[in-house]
Amino acid sequence: MFLWGTATASYQIEGAVSEDGRGVSIWDTFSHEPGKVRDGHTGDVACDHYHRWPEDVALMADAGLNAYRFSVAWPRIQPTGRGEVNQAGLDFYDRLVDGLCEKGITPALTLFHWDLPQALEDEGGWLNRDTSGYFADYAAIVAERLSDRVKMWITLNEPIVHMTFGYAMGVHAPGRTLLLDALPVAHHQLLGHGLATAALRANGAEQVLITNNCTPVWPASDDPADLAAAAAYDTMHNRLFNDPLFVGSYPDFSAFGVENLDFIHDGDLATIAQPLDGLGINYYNPTRISAPSTDLLPFDDAGITGYPTTAFGWPVVPDGLRELLVSLKERYGTALPPVYITENGCSYDGIEDQERIDYLDGHIKAIRRAQAEGVDVRGYFIWSLLDNFEWAEGYHQRFGLVHVDFETQKRTPKASYHWLRQLIAE
Repeated sequence: MFLWGTATASYQIEGAVSEDGRGVSIWDTFSHEPGKVRDGHTGDVACDHYHRWPEDVALMADAGLNAYRFSVAWPRIQPTGRGEVNQAGLDFYDRLVDGLCEKGITPALTLFHWDLPQALEDEGGWLNRDTSGYFADYAAIVAERLSDRVKMWITLNEPIVHMTFGYAMGVHAPGRTLLLDALPVAHHQLLGHGLATAALRANGAEQVLITNNCTPVWPASDDPADLAAAAAYDTMHNRLFNDPLFVGSYPDFSAFGVENLDFIHDGDLATIAQPLDGLGINYYNPTRISAPSTDLLPFDDAGITGYPTTAFGWPVVPDGLRELLVSLKERYGTALPPVYITENGCSYDGIEDQERIDYLDGHIKAIRRAQAEGVDVRGYFIWSLLDNFEWAEGYHQRFGLVHVDFETQKRTPKASYHWLRQLIAE
């Protein structure tokens, strides 16, 4: 069965940040620091999904969706990231999963979508190897409670983005600016994925995936310097988080001048490279790369022109998704498990959102072309069900199939929602 779904993330929609014993996350801290989020917006209330989830599940069912990808807030389960379990937090997700199952909607549960417990960040966050083990403990707790109904489990969401924006560049929580010194974050997230994979399976999980953000990399020209820069970017954005899973080793980091990899311990790569039941791919657009203009990184983002753009300014290149999927199949061959598009979507304003309809239509057709070229794609999750808290952009970017009035919390399905319902019905 092909999965037609939408995707959300806990901090972006739940609200209720101080209810039911939930602890503080790094996004609670970061969003309340002046200047970190546009116009001082926070996720304190967000879409109030914590209280309004039955309405949101009904919207999914009415659209004909047969799957829903959501994330669990780690601090709602373990307020300090380890130790005592908050049963009231588990109860919330138990109710949500029951509600989905009653509507015939397959739950696809993501364990980590960037809202690390602040107490763990105070001890180093993902720079601290111990966090990998705590993550596996948390995975076991959630799986023990929900694996009888949740069959699809995603360990991490976009570890490249969390490392780059959160630890290297500081534009997301926790706001560190370590540049290449953030590299241990990549390894500790992947190690956490591997340890959590074992813990999930030990507690009844049937399907275990990871979701990586991937992008086709286009060199700005045929100049050798641009080609080398594009290869370096591909290494950092795509291969850093896929090679250890499917090749069992890290790619060559020589272009980055990184020599000290002592954070990798014996046995780590075997833990990371356990077979997976699927790979989640989040795709938004290709990336065009040129030779570097500074010594900070071995590449520059050259930007893409000649394509329409979303309200976020991102280029709309549907065939880039086909290109990406085919390239992954060519790179990893039989090691590549079935693929699920776990995020794809666009920001546009308005209820009559023909641009979003055109965007989704183009990308669904790109998936079909990739399938015709031999890529085993088994699901498509649209980002997102609801307009929500869009990280550093606050409430200024609307990705939802359903419009949310953030003052009244009124939900209004957009034209794209009705279009999708018709498409699925056909």
